[in-house]
Amino acid sequence: MFPGFAVSVLVAATAQFLSEHYGAPAMLLALLLGLALNFLADKGTRTAPGIEFTARTVLRLGVALLGARISVDMLAGLGGPAIALVIAGVVLTIGFALVASRFVGRKWRFALLTGGSVAICGASAAMAIAAVLPRHEKSERDLVFTVLCVTVLSTVAMVIYPMLAQVFHFDARDSGVFLGGTIHDVAQVVGAGFSISPETGDTATLVKLIRVSMLAPVVLCFSLVIRQMGLADEIVGGKRPPLMPGFVIGFLVLAAANSVGLIPQIVAEWAGGLSRWALLIAIAAVGIKTSLGRMVEVGAGAIVLIVAETVFLGVFIVAGLHFMG
Repeated sequence: MFPGFAVSVLVAATAQFLSEHYGAPAMLLALLLGLALNFLADKGTRTAPGIEFTARTVLRLGVALLGARISVDMLAGLGGPAIALVIAGVVLTIGFALVASRFVGRKWRFALLTGGSVAICGASAAMAIAAVLPRHEKSERDLVFTVLCVTVLSTVAMVIYPMLAQVFHFDARDSGVFLGGTIHDVAQVVGAGFSISPETGDTATLVKLIRVSMLAPVVLCFSLVIRQMGLADEIVGGKRPPLMPGFVIGFLVLAAANSVGLIPQIVAEWAGGLSRWALLIAIAAVGIKTSLGRMVEVGAGAIVLIVAETVFLGVFIVAGLHFMG
């Protein structure tokens, strides 16, 4: 396993270095660098087994460790209406994705993948949801396409959304709810929030973590519905997705432990940093596994769908903030 894992770590470290020096998102850079090294994932190469292991197991470790950043206490500080608005945004965006996908010729798997990633936490959610969807011959391609799109859209939103918050005359708190409730990836939420003010940055991060906390119940619901409707049997060369994936259990256990104060603050911060690195290494491996030529096959309809989901979520959160006064 070591050669493939080592290559993935090297790509992730390179992406982080470039991100720190040139300002581009590390996730996006890891994905693009990985795509350029697709030949390392060819069958028969020494690196192929380790790349496969990293894309699957290290990814799940990263998602599980996200739970250490979640606690019940953080919900109380935001207030019921704002929490309800954020949760409604997650649920309705996924529902919108299922409806809109039919108009662009995409199937339910792609709708759940893109809708969940836009609604919850971008690349992290996309990779977690992909782990419980029935696999088919285009699973890897759809995952990389989704991660690429939501990362690019997050970067664009990080620049544009703070200006929109001023146009809408939001105060610091509402700006934080707007940014945290609409931007896909955590890093871009932090960047956009603190570009306005420290208060906005703190609120945006809190709201974003509430969206992240929706990852476990959403993944579990997807798994239950897929099994209940018999869709888990629609598989090409794979096996039934798990009812309750181990990484989701890990996410919930860590979140519960953090809620009752069993995880010291310094350990939670360490787990958050380790989670970020695990996800960065995993997305590098996913990029290496994916052929750039196959990405072109996705089509314009898929791009339209992800952009429409992003716009829908943004409009919903803005409307909700105005409705709450």
